[in-house]
Amino acid sequence: MKNIKLVFEYDGSNYYGYQRQLQKRTVQGDLEKGLNKILNGKINLVSAGRTDRGVHALEQVANFKSDTKIPLDKLKLIVNRAIPNTIKIKKCVEENEEFNSRFSAKGRGYTYIMKEEEKCTVFDSNYITPVREAIEVEKFLEILKPLEGKHNFNSFRKTDEKYKNPERTITNIDFSKKGDNYYVYIEADSFLKSMVRIIMGTALAVYFGDEKSDYLVEKLENPDINKKKIVAPASGLYLSKVRY
Repeated sequence: MKNIKLVFEYDGSNYYGYQRQLQKRTVQGDLEKGLNKILNGKINLVSAGRTDRGVHALEQVANFKSDTKIPLDKLKLIVNRAIPNTIKIKKCVEENEEFNSRFSAKGRGYTYIMKEEEKCTVFDSNYITPVREAIEVEKFLEILKPLEGKHNFNSFRKTDEKYKNPERTITNIDFSKKGDNYYVYIEADSFLKSMVRIIMGTALAVYFGDEKSDYLVEKLENPDINKKKIVAPASGLYLSKVRY
């Protein structure tokens, strides 16, 4: 039995998130449907992470067990033809028996892309989050930096019974501008439900003066899952790295 690892990207615009759901179209559902058609079996993907509705991935990782005799480079081509063009497998390789896409991962990275609303086009609407005016890179990064390190992120997540422990370690936060686009990159050991979107919504509210300057730090120092959360749009968010 082979332990097969897939590395793939997807456009999450028209999906109800990544994870399989009954009677709703999801990325995992479409990918498993394509694999089942080719491999004549019941494939159950183990995945590195779950993304919200409308969130994209530049690098998602999943693995599954199969006794297929199809060469894996050929399997990649066949499955890509069988699944919607909103998903594309970039790598299909055999891993050791112990490899688990979720539990073997040492870290995940998300990229959030923004652009001044006056510079956005209709083609940006599903892929970039518009902001009301220009952002000073150093000033915005200063707002985000207190989040680095190990913290209780209860104030920056939605309720999810699968994640009992609210502590996570953010290892790196970076912010840059290229052309008209702003890029925020956040890497952590793992993330809680909607954590990056709530971080971004909170930071933007502080930056544009909708909340007081110490609002983010106050929420970090006084974690409370039940208090108000500011959630940024899904459209600008990408799972961009899984580190093993």
